[in-house]
Amino acid sequence: MKHLKWLWLSLVVIVLDQVTKYWAEHILGWDGYVPILPIFDFTLVHNTGSAFGFLGGLGGWQHVFFVSLAVIISIALIIAIGRLKHFERHLAVAYSLVVGGAIGNAIDRVVYQYVVDFIHFFYKDWHYPHFNIADIAIFIGAFLLIAEAFGRPFLNEQQT
Repeated sequence: MKHLKWLWLSLVVIVLDQVTKYWAEHILGWDGYVPILPIFDFTLVHNTGSAFGFLGGLGGWQHVFFVSLAVIISIALIIAIGRLKHFERHLAVAYSLVVGGAIGNAIDRVVYQYVVDFIHFFYKDWHYPHFNIADIAIFIGAFLLIAEAFGRPFLNEQQT
């Protein structure tokens, strides 16, 4: 139960995600974009699917599926955080990042029926799919879990 304190990280991710999405929706707007670098800009995109638009435009059933999946995974990870041993702080950090990202995108699906994406990398004719702060948190959390699986614990305390 000691590691449940790390859920503050989930809350930070959710707040940052929602604030930046609000900015993208209300300040950036439908037809606007903000060029940052020759390979990077902010451009508003409404994603009705999952990562890379997978399952987008299928009539709406996927919204219920993705929201349900986010809630179930978040509950499972919160339970897992509560059961971690005292030296597994690193897992609490990773799980909290995934929970924050999952809930951030689930909020969009409930409110808008799509996820607000706006971060965009490209090079000439190649374009990486747009993403958001929630996606970044999920990516970092998953990366940290993969590092842990390969025997590279991060932020690990001494096992005593």
